[in-house]
Amino acid sequence: MEHLVRLRYWWFALSALIILPGLYFLLLHPLVTTGQFQLGLRTGIDFSGGSLWEIHFQERSFEELSTAEIAQVFEEQGFPDAQVQFSQITVQGQPIAAAIVRTRPLDANNRTQEQNAVMSSLNETFGGTTLESEQTVGATVSQESTQSAIIAVFGASIVILLYLTWAFRKAPHPVRYGICAIIAMLHDVLLILGVAAILGVFIGLEVDALFLTALLTILSFSVHDTIVVFDRIRENLISRRYGQQFDDLVNLSLVQTLTRSINTQMTTFFTLTSLLLFGGDSIRNFVLILLIGLISGTYSSIFNAAQFLVVWENREWQTWFGRGSSSTPVGGSA
Repeated sequence: MEHLVRLRYWWFALSALIILPGLYFLLLHPLVTTGQFQLGLRTGIDFSGGSLWEIHFQERSFEELSTAEIAQVFEEQGFPDAQVQFSQITVQGQPIAAAIVRTRPLDANNRTQEQNAVMSSLNETFGGTTLESEQTVGATVSQESTQSAIIAVFGASIVILLYLTWAFRKAPHPVRYGICAIIAMLHDVLLILGVAAILGVFIGLEVDALFLTALLTILSFSVHDTIVVFDRIRENLISRRYGQQFDDLVNLSLVQTLTRSINTQMTTFFTLTSLLLFGGDSIRNFVLILLIGLISGTYSSIFNAAQFLVVWENREWQTWFGRGSSSTPVGGSA
């Protein structure tokens, strides 16, 4: 097999090539909303606040509806800048036109009156309109959700760093294992956020509580696979030969765990693919993010986390990222 570690800078370049477009959409590309421009992710009501209406049109097809007309009805009832997105559902084998409408939060004291006014106006305009669900999240709750999401990701990273440092305490420089795992996690987080930003522009994907759940699950996938690789490196360090290059030892560890890692993740891959193809619309975005994150987590464990260990061991930043440098023998100076 080709020396995987020897190609480490190609793996880093591939990661950068995949992440950079996402960073562009996340930081520089304007996300077009109704009359506004918003940088970054298209946030759901869990993080930005507002009301989300699911409306079914029993007597109209998509060809007879327009988002502008629906938004106009909401504006007439005191909900300006309503964002309307069509979705098709099936009830008893029959397709029904449906719309997801995002508006300002409903007034807590006049919630029922505002709902009735909107639905009455929709029925007059389109006929046969029903409100299937409506959920409202206030600005205070959405701000708390955003803060909790950031704390959850940051807290998980700190705990993983401490745990891996403790778990590999008998290996040389145990803190390196924790930091390299965090770097691989950062790779996955940036990739997923970038993908979410891109999908937010092209298919209207929104970041909500389910997205946060998927992100934290992805981090667990990634760390699990990274621990498997690192554990094999630790075992090989114990039985190392004198003068064996650290590059060769890490490469041997990767080869020994590569098949196991791929086979283990493929079982989850097939399950998620089935859910993506045959699951309902309500979980499709969640499953899509999980699927992309599963692939990213497997890649980062093998081609990023372990490779950074080699970069750190060889102190390659001192010689222009390893160009012209020689590998450090195992047990040599660190």
